[in-house]
Amino acid sequence: VQLQASGGGLVQAGGSLRLSCAASGSIFRVDHMGWFRQAPGKQRELVAIISDTGDTVYADFVKSRFTISRDNAKNTIWLQMNTLKAEDTADYFCTANLKESSLRPLREYWGQGTQVTVSS
Repeated sequence: VQLQASGGGLVQAGGSLRLSCAASGSIFRVDHMGWFRQAPGKQRELVAIISDTGDTVYADFVKSRFTISRDNAKNTIWLQMNTLKAEDTADYFCTANLKESSLRPLREYWGQGTQVTVSS
């Protein structure tokens, strides 16, 4: 199983970016998927999570600015980030809780980070 994240880059404060993350490989069922981020010298923190039924949870610092969405058929999630701030600069990691087969337990997978840099 692989999680491929993309969409990071350099943007000016107030701008927008859209991250995407696709899970591929031997997948039986995907439960929740989400995004975390880690800024230099800081701990990794939750950004947003979306369940397989579309329920969402956001960190307080991104509410009303970021939107997480999902296509279950494609095992893909997106993170639309608007009104970006310098403090949003970080590596963004996607995660998925999934089963590789009906006999395997749910397991958490992580993708590689995609860097977001917001210039002020």
